[in-house]
Amino acid sequence: MLQSAAVRPLTMLWSQRRLIWQLAKRDVASRYRGQVFGILWSLFNPLFLLAVYTFVFSAVFKMRWGPNTDSKTQFAIFVFAGMVVHGFFAECAGKAPGLILANANYVKRVVFPLEVLVWVVVLASLFHAVVSLFVLLAFILLETGRLPWTALFAPLVFLPLVILTAGIAWFLASIGVFLRDVGQTIGLITTLLLFLSPVFYPITAVPAEYQPFIYINFLTFIIEQLRAVVVLGKAPDWYGLAVYVCVAMVIAWLGLEWFRRSQRGFADVL
Repeated sequence: MLQSAAVRPLTMLWSQRRLIWQLAKRDVASRYRGQVFGILWSLFNPLFLLAVYTFVFSAVFKMRWGPNTDSKTQFAIFVFAGMVVHGFFAECAGKAPGLILANANYVKRVVFPLEVLVWVVVLASLFHAVVSLFVLLAFILLETGRLPWTALFAPLVFLPLVILTAGIAWFLASIGVFLRDVGQTIGLITTLLLFLSPVFYPITAVPAEYQPFIYINFLTFIIEQLRAVVVLGKAPDWYGLAVYVCVAMVIAWLGLEWFRRSQRGFADVL
């Protein structure tokens, strides 16, 4: 019984896959509708960011990720890999509090499953993360002339974060209906997570007594694993990923249950 409840977020994703896919495509398309370059902006944005990171960190600050590397661009590669992970979560978390408010017309439609809106946001954000990841892989190929075969594990590394993010998004989407101030605080929280994650620095640069606080951050493990498989050519930590998936499934289930129980009051507030 508990096992079937734990996988409910994924079974719901599968059962409503056609509706979620159509809404996610519409969400992505609407973001670029009416623009000259259209959806190509999803490619231009990460290209521009990677170019800026490369110039600033390698040419201006002349920073190196570790003491044993002479690469001028490796620092930018490590930073960009971390930004892909953080950017995905920040985009989902930023949209979640206002998700129901922005789709208030669905609330009064009894037959419409409101919980799928979270998966729509997650998939739309995942699209941008995948584009950024391909930009990163292309840059690594141009710089080194090869790609590590372990990059094939990148989807498996990202999967636990996708599940966890969906659970958190269900919580935020529900709370955002009753407490509008939540949306104002998410930007501060995601910025805090950015600097408390090893995005702009390696964990080894953090004093040993503070490193446990960095590891508590749920983004840290995924950032480190993505760098391992995409940049360093190392196999992922399978045991760590298994534990992360279990925790993510529990949080996703709790988030979905919270959302379903609280949605009974959405119509009264809206």
